[in-house]
Amino acid sequence: MPANLTPQYLEADRKFKTATTPQDKLQALEEMLATIPKHKGTEKMQADLKRRIAKLRDQMQQRKGAARGRPSFHVDKEGAGQIALVGAPNVGKSTLLRALTNAQPEIADYPFTTRVPLPGMMTYENVQVQLVDLPPITAEVSEGWLFAIIRTADAAALVVDLSTDDFLVQTEQVQAGLGQTKLAIAAVPREPNEKPGLVVANKLDVAGAAARLQRFREFIGDRMAVFPVSATYGTGVEDLRRALFGLLGVIRVYSKPPGRKADNSTPFILRRGATVLDAAEAIHKDFVARLKYARLWGKDEYQGQMVGREHVLEDGDVLELHA
Repeated sequence: MPANLTPQYLEADRKFKTATTPQDKLQALEEMLATIPKHKGTEKMQADLKRRIAKLRDQMQQRKGAARGRPSFHVDKEGAGQIALVGAPNVGKSTLLRALTNAQPEIADYPFTTRVPLPGMMTYENVQVQLVDLPPITAEVSEGWLFAIIRTADAAALVVDLSTDDFLVQTEQVQAGLGQTKLAIAAVPREPNEKPGLVVANKLDVAGAAARLQRFREFIGDRMAVFPVSATYGTGVEDLRRALFGLLGVIRVYSKPPGRKADNSTPFILRRGATVLDAAEAIHKDFVARLKYARLWGKDEYQGQMVGREHVLEDGDVLELHA
C-alpha cells in the first residue's frame, strides 16, 4: 500500500533534515508522526519515528546536565573540514551557502534572517567540506556560542557586501567583534587565536561593485586573499570552492592494494605535511607496526618508486603499502 505522504509531513521532514539542534530535530520528528497518514502502508514508518523520538529524548535527557555549560548551539564537524561563514548583516552569507551547497537557508532583504547556525556540505571534486552559515556579527549583538563555533572551526571566510558604501565600516566592525573575543582571521595564522581565512567579496553583480572591490583590495592589502563573487548568479563560485578547500590545510591520499588499481573515489584526508607513516595509520593501524615498504605514484617524478616512512606526501598521491 503506498504511503501517500501529506505536504505537512514532507515539510516536517524538510525541517528535520535542516535542523541543527536536538530540540528542533525532536519537534520536527513529532510533527512527522502527527501528520503521517495512519494506515497499514505506513506502520513501519510510524514505528521508526517513535523509535527515533524515544532515542532522541533519551539523548537529550542524558546531556541535560552536561549541556548547561556549553554554547547554545553546536555544529558537529563533518567531511574534510569545517569553515565558518562570518560577516555583517545582509552581506549574502545565506545566498552563498545556497550557491555552494544543497542547504536551503531562509533568505530575505532584512537583517538577522539567520538566527541559528545552518550547516551545508560543499562538494569539491571528490570530497565534502562543511560550511556553516552564522548569524551576523554586530556591535550590538554578541552571542557567545557564535564565537565558540568560529573558534572550533577549521577555517573562516569573511563575507563582504559590495553593494553598499558601508562595506569598509562593516568589515572593521566584524573584525572588532572578533577581536573582543580574542579571535582573528588571517591568511597565514601565526597565533593560536588566528583562524586561516580568506575574504569573499560578494554581490559583484551590482552597480558600483567593481570600484568598491578595488577600494577593498587597497584596504585589505596582502593580509588576506580576496575572491570576488556573485552568489546570486554563480560568478566566481568555482574558484572560491577551490580556495575554500585549500584553507583547510589538508591533502587527499589514495590507497592502492598491491596488484590492483587505486581507489580514486574515496581519498584519505590527512593534514598537509603528513608522511607515509601517517597515511599507513589512517588506512589501517596494523600497517604502522608491520609496514615494510611503500610505493608511491604522484604528480611529479614518482611513478611507483619505493619511498621511506618519513616521506612527506602531496595532494593526490597514491600509496601502495607492503606489510
